[in-house]
Amino acid sequence: MPTYEYLCGDCKHKFILIMSIYEHDKKKVACPKCRKKNVKQRISTFLTKTSRKS
Repeated sequence: MPTYEYLCGDCKHKFILIMSIYEHDKKKVACPKCRKKNVKQRISTFLTKTSRKS
C-alpha cells in the first residue's frame, strides 16, 4: 500500500499514513496530534525493491 506524508498547518506536526489509493481519494485526513483537518500532503521519496542485484 502507498504511504502518504502530511504536514499539519496548525501544529506543524509531520505524519505518515498508509492507505489505499481509493481511501486517499475519499478520506478527509485529520492530524493525529491536534485532530484538525488543516493538513497538506507533502511530496515524498519512494523506494522500490527488486529481487535482482543492481
